[in-house]
Amino acid sequence: MFNLTPLVRTLIIINVVVFVLQNMSEYFTAYLSLWPLGTPYFKPYQFLSYMFAHGGFGHIFFNMLAFASFAPILESYWGEKKFLFFYLATGIGAGVIYAAVNYFLFPGQGGPMLGASGALYGVLMAFGMVFPNMELMLLFPPIPIKAKYMVFVIGGITYFMDHSGSVAHLAHFGGAFVAFIIISYWRSSGK
Repeated sequence: MFNLTPLVRTLIIINVVVFVLQNMSEYFTAYLSLWPLGTPYFKPYQFLSYMFAHGGFGHIFFNMLAFASFAPILESYWGEKKFLFFYLATGIGAGVIYAAVNYFLFPGQGGPMLGASGALYGVLMAFGMVFPNMELMLLFPPIPIKAKYMVFVIGGITYFMDHSGSVAHLAHFGGAFVAFIIISYWRSSGK
């Protein structure tokens, strides 16, 4: 079904192992999550660690399903090193944007954030920018769509289907924004 590339497979395995550890002890979730800046729980390493922890089975399942669907093509196109840099940069960038905006605009509000969604939205944005006219088939509804529009459809679905208020939409936007900056830079510099 999926043709997983080596790095994508490794990143999925890391996410699954971390999820299993989280289910063995709540300590792992608290330790890995990105806590708000200015709280005693925040540590700088969390800008990286939060990307590998998830809030439940549905959270990790849908993140890894989307990751396995789009990331292997980018890894094959760019190579492992460039893809790893991109993935980590978009995930860390999403966390930094989320934390900074909350710190300056909503101080004292919110709790910890976790999940690969910021990096995943970076992957989706990159896919739409690098392969804009590739036709994809959505699962729900089952219609063909060009990759350049798919980013907005998936973003809209995530945004409008969240009634809990627990989804970090700002991190999704942050990952896509950082991806846009990186891809634009690579294009302008010929990298």
